[in-house]
Amino acid sequence: MQLGLPFEPDRAPAGTHPGTLPSASLGAASGSPADTRVPEASSPPPSRSPLFVHHPRARRYIIRVRGDGVVRVTIPRGGSKREARAFVDRQAHWIERQQKRLAREEASRPAPVEAGAARQFIERARRELPERLLALAEEHGLRVRRISIRNQRSRWGSCSPGGHICLNWRLVQMPPDVRDYVMIHELMHLKRMDHSPKFWALVEKACPGFRDARRWLRTWVRDAAARR
Repeated sequence: MQLGLPFEPDRAPAGTHPGTLPSASLGAASGSPADTRVPEASSPPPSRSPLFVHHPRARRYIIRVRGDGVVRVTIPRGGSKREARAFVDRQAHWIERQQKRLAREEASRPAPVEAGAARQFIERARRELPERLLALAEEHGLRVRRISIRNQRSRWGSCSPGGHICLNWRLVQMPPDVRDYVMIHELMHLKRMDHSPKFWALVEKACPGFRDARRWLRTWVRDAAARR
């Protein structure tokens, strides 16, 4: 997540530029999918000093909170560290909110599963995931003909034209709203077997916070790859 500050070096000095807050249009953008599932995380430990980086092609000051909580501030050509610091000071509350959100997401991510423990998760997935999928199918007036729980390596789920839905057992480790998004995604394929704008409109109607869930899954995949 990042903030941008328009940069016009020949105009007013630091403190007169209004920061532009990010849009709240990404589903439930007021917080991560884990906001209502995980107890409020304590404030992150005192962060390191912001990392200031001059970028000759940047056209404005940009604040970005990295995944590790470090604040990275881009300074445009002709800009000053003084004005960059003033921008950071004005956005202190926004920065703190982003760091807390990242802390909550980190706390909600499942830990790596050892080979011996995977069997227990698979057995649990076979008990819990089909029951939840059928409940969601009934809620949306859809019929699932067959359900399989698999050890898929490159996808969270799949749906065949005949109504056979396969789910990755690792979904049982996910926060409930992320798990439900994957199931709803596959259920909507019973209506449209594509990823067209019409398909995504169906997903959004059935799961308004799906963008947050997709972001959570992308972060999980990225972090899992980094651990390899």
